[in-house]
Amino acid sequence: MTDSTADAVSAASRGAAEYRANPYPVYARLRESAPVCRLSPPHGVDTYLITRYDDAKAALTDPRISKDMYAAMDAYHTIFGDSSVALDDNMLFSDPPKHTRLRRIVNSAFSPRRIESLHPRIQQVTDELLERCPTDAPIDLLSSFAFPLPLVVICELIGIPEDEREEVQQWCATVARTGFSKADKEKLAQAEGTLRDYFAGLIVRKHKNASDDLLSDLIRTQDEQGALTDGELLSTLWVLLFAGHKTTAYLIGNAVFTLLNHRDQLEEILADPALLPNAIEEVLRFEGSVENGTFRHALEDITIRGTLIPKGSLVQIALSSANRDPEKFSCPDSFDVRRQGLQSTHLGFGSGPHYCLGAPLTRMEMRTALTTLFQKFPKIELASEASEAEWLKVPFPAFRGLERLPVKLVP
Repeated sequence: MTDSTADAVSAASRGAAEYRANPYPVYARLRESAPVCRLSPPHGVDTYLITRYDDAKAALTDPRISKDMYAAMDAYHTIFGDSSVALDDNMLFSDPPKHTRLRRIVNSAFSPRRIESLHPRIQQVTDELLERCPTDAPIDLLSSFAFPLPLVVICELIGIPEDEREEVQQWCATVARTGFSKADKEKLAQAEGTLRDYFAGLIVRKHKNASDDLLSDLIRTQDEQGALTDGELLSTLWVLLFAGHKTTAYLIGNAVFTLLNHRDQLEEILADPALLPNAIEEVLRFEGSVENGTFRHALEDITIRGTLIPKGSLVQIALSSANRDPEKFSCPDSFDVRRQGLQSTHLGFGSGPHYCLGAPLTRMEMRTALTTLFQKFPKIELASEASEAEWLKVPFPAFRGLERLPVKLVP
């Protein structure tokens, strides 16, 4: 590893604000000098970071790189502790044939017809949230709009009662932001235990009073051969809720922030709304909300780009870096809403068997949220300098998003 690469990784590991504001120069240096880079993260398990597009895409489908964290229990316990096990018995942390079985069941309940039927409700929630936003003073668009919208949608899709959603969101936020200290792990264990108990109770209630929601549909399949066990059902609820609102919320924030910093391209979209779907794909490439793929581990010794990844090591795939690889995308650090061929190439939703199940729902929520926001407030402005934006400060995190997005909603 070169001195410059060591410096880059050191800066990232410190979680410096300037690095989190713009990690892309670090990723560029890693792609050049250490495309498969050994890290020593705070959790203490040796990890190899893959930063080039071709390597990332291959790794996402490589059967030698496993998503089954139960097969790496020592590493799993080191990172997450005992409290997480019951919440991670789902398709996100499994390999075929288990992954194939779980995804087939959830996919049948997460049907295109069900997703399409949500559109009127997504529009209604979008309108209601924006109507409540004041226009006489700056607001935080994340807390006022970007987070409530996908949270309401995924909770209604699953079947979580309205008066229970705020508390569930608070527990999810605790899990998402917890670090690796002893105090953090105790806090994490408490939040995860509360979530387990909540989901177990919700499942009991739905068994007694099923309705027209995804959870009720999944419960109805439990008598079928190969259906979800109670533990898998509980864990599936967790991953759908957690992944189903945070990634979309941060993506809405990233999209608004990026478009307001490229006002000329926003004006093009306002003049030609048909550009918006492609602009969303460009946001997913340029400033996606999933910076790194979730944990994987090597089932055997693997060599990529001349670097040995020893059996049992963790593997992280830097999606944000891959999406800015100049070997794949021309002028990758330029934002271009007219860039062609994006939907089939960018890795914003991953690739292969673990491609994001909720991608169609996310795209629908993004189109609805951005169309409505910019039609209602075409002169929306950032309420602070772009250079003052606060980004999530965890080094090499799963999520990339803003802590706050202060804007002025000009009527």
